Amino acid sequence: MSWQKTIERYGSLIEDGLKKYFVEIEKEAGEYHPFIEQIYSDLEGFVLRGGKKLASCSTLLTYKGYAGELDDKIIDVCIGIELYRHAILIHDDLVDMSSLRRGGKTLHEIFKMNYGSRFGEGTAIFTGNIAYALALRAIMASKFSEDKIKNALSLLSEGYRKVNESQILDLLFEYKDVDVDEWQIMASKRAASLFKVTLLIGAILGGAGEKDLNILKNVAKNIGYSFDIQDDIIDTFSDEDQYGRPPCGDIALGKKPLHIIRALTSENEKKSEKLSDFIGTGSLSQEDVSQVRELVREAGGLEAAKKTSGEHAKEARKLIGRTTMGEEVKEFFNSLVAYMEENLDWYR
Repeated sequence: MSWQKTIERYGSLIEDGLKKYFVEIEKEAGEYHPFIEQIYSDLEGFVLRGGKKLASCSTLLTYKGYAGELDDKIIDVCIGIELYRHAILIHDDLVDMSSLRRGGKTLHEIFKMNYGSRFGEGTAIFTGNIAYALALRAIMASKFSEDKIKNALSLLSEGYRKVNESQILDLLFEYKDVDVDEWQIMASKRAASLFKVTLLIGAILGGAGEKDLNILKNVAKNIGYSFDIQDDIIDTFSDEDQYGRPPCGDIALGKKPLHIIRALTSENEKKSEKLSDFIGTGSLSQEDVSQVRELVREAGGLEAAKKTSGEHAKEARKLIGRTTMGEEVKEFFNSLVAYMEENLDWYR
C-alpha cells in the first residue's frame, strides 16, 4: 500500500478524534465567552482544512509498528501531535506574512477580517500558544503510564524549543549571506526535529527498545533533511493550484533554502549575481518567477539540492530496514521516502 493510501486510511481516525476534542473544548470556551468559542471554532477549521497529517500519522504508525495494534490511547496522543504541528504553522505563517495555507486564509488573515491587522496578528500569536497548550492537554489525558507520558511531553517540549530556534535562524538568514554549513545547522532543528518528535513518541509509547530508538533518531534526521529540501524546492517550482500559495514566496521574503544557496555560490557568477537581484524584493511577478526558476536550474542549484535530498532519503531507507518495526509500518516509511526521491524529478 502506498504511503498516501495509508495516511488516508489512518488519518481519518485522527480527524474524527480531533472533531470530538474540539466539541469538548469549544463547549468549555463558550461557557467562558462566546468570542473565545469562535476563536476555537476558527482554530478547528484551520486544523481540519486538508493537509496530509503526516506528523500525527507518523506517530500513529510508529506506535503500531512496535505495539502491534492501535488503541484509543494513541489516538489521543496523535490529536496532540496534530495540534503541536499547527501551533508551529500558525506562528510560521504570521512571521512569513503568508496569506494562504492549503488554499484558504491563514489564521491571522481570518482574525484580521473584523478588527484589523494588529488584532489579527496578536490573536494568531495567542491562538498558536493555545494550540500548543491543547496539544499538551490531549497527551496528558491519554491513558498511558505516567512515565511514558512524561517522556512524550519531554520530547515534545524539547522539540518545540528546537523548532523555534531554527525559525529564528531562518529569519536571520534573510538578512545575511549564508553558506551550506549554516543552512545545515538551521535545518537540523527544523523538519528533522519535528520528525524526531513524532517518530520517537510513537516508538516510546509502543515499547521500542533503546537500539531502535537510536536508529529512529537518525531516520528522523535524514527524512527531515530530505523533506525540508523538497518542501523548499516546491515553494519555488510548484504553482498556486498545487501548493495552495503563490510560488517563490520564500525567495521574495529573502529566505535562503539550500537550492538557492547552492545557486548563489555556484561557479556561474553571472547567473548567481542575477539571481541575487530577485531575493528579498517583497514580491515577484510571474515573469520574475520564471526567471528565478531558470537561473536556479542554470546555476546548478536545483540539481545540487536534489542530490543532497536523495542522499538523505537513501540513508533513511537503509536505516528503516534495521529497525524491528512491523513490516506494514516499514513499508509505509519506505514508500514515503521513495516518493521523496522520485518526486524530485518533476522539478526539471
